[in-house]
Amino acid sequence: MTLRLLPETLVNRIAAGEVIERPAAAVKELVENAIDAGARHIDVVLEDGGRVLVSVTDDGCGMTAIELELAVERHATSKLPDDDLVDIRTLGFRGEALPSIGAVSRLSITSRAAGAENAYAIEIEGGKKGAPKPAALGTGTRIEVRDLFYATPARLKFLKTPRTEVDHAADAIKRLAMAHPEIAFSLADEDRTRFRYGSAQGDLLTARLDRLSAVMGREFADNAVSVDSERGGIRLTGFAGVPTLNRGNARAQYLFVNGRPVQDRLLVGAVRGAYQDFLARNRHPMIALFLDVPPEAVDVNVHPAKAEVRFQDAGLVRGLIVGGLRRALEAAGHKASVAVGRRSGDRDRRSRANWPKLRRPIRRRHRPGYWIRSTRRRRGYRANRANNTWLPPRRLRPRRSRWARRGPRCTKPISSPRRTPESSSSTSMQPMNGWYTNA
Repeated sequence: MTLRLLPETLVNRIAAGEVIERPAAAVKELVENAIDAGARHIDVVLEDGGRVLVSVTDDGCGMTAIELELAVERHATSKLPDDDLVDIRTLGFRGEALPSIGAVSRLSITSRAAGAENAYAIEIEGGKKGAPKPAALGTGTRIEVRDLFYATPARLKFLKTPRTEVDHAADAIKRLAMAHPEIAFSLADEDRTRFRYGSAQGDLLTARLDRLSAVMGREFADNAVSVDSERGGIRLTGFAGVPTLNRGNARAQYLFVNGRPVQDRLLVGAVRGAYQDFLARNRHPMIALFLDVPPEAVDVNVHPAKAEVRFQDAGLVRGLIVGGLRRALEAAGHKASVAVGRRSGDRDRRSRANWPKLRRPIRRRHRPGYWIRSTRRRRGYRANRANNTWLPPRRLRPRRSRWARRGPRCTKPISSPRRTPESSSSTSMQPMNGWYTNA
């Protein structure tokens, strides 16, 4: 076999397999581009879970016709003006999202730059780019992705149900909405509007709490304590739920680094270490933490989907999270949840903090030996509490089964009026064991 360069279209499809693994990934990339463009309203529409249509509309700065042509080229971006991968202050920086999406779908981009007289649209189908054309649109950008993965049928077969794909897309948008409360977000499908978050007002702390209340529920806002700590130039802010407000999984834990939602093992382990004295091992707290790290102290270019980061001093970050959470919880006095409340019969939950596992009381019919005891009692046995044995039933004769066929119980012979003297003399009723039978 000889070496050869792969065609540009095939290269884009391979890159799309790393970046765009499902419709939610495409939604995340497009929404991040809208946030970097300075949008204040972002509307997302999905059809058939994103297979048929993914539409993202924003009111950002927009693009000119020349910029539209460059935007769909690989590694074309406006977010690295100094070509410095260390100083990254935006959500996107690689310039791979639009060409990767266009390589596996039918992509249409319509944009109008701020102050421009006309809007322009460009179409990409399976990696083939068209020329910009005049279009009608207000200031901002509208991106429509149709027939996602039509060029890669193998990836299309592994997609889940439309409802599952919409849920993944909703989770990605909610995470970005929590990090940017000043932006209004909405998500709709062919049936209804899933959610609509207006832009939060006030200072950053109040705006974040309002947005977290809209996304995580009012219960979290009523039972969360504020976290604010700083060490070594790194600042930790956010809100942490009280120990009695917990869940059976870690889905309600949201972690952000410089406004970017991440799922890093270091941060998750630090949260678990901070709550290990307050929660059982199988329970997880509800938290939303925001880390502000100098760009040169964190590397965000270590994961294809930018879901993980690497810190220059991981020990400093872990110590900051553990110490900040513990101080916030100690200042709150481990108060009980207002909405959940304390269970009846329980003493202070702090006395049960070091218990290895909190279990619900076992139901009576699930306790060992319950069915044996109930069956013996039903059969007439009596429990001898003195030596922990069973006494036999008091019946003098064995109990018959309720399905056994019983004859008529009477005190005298029964004769039939049609019976002849000869037959009656040969056959008579004779008692046997208290029952009358034909002899």
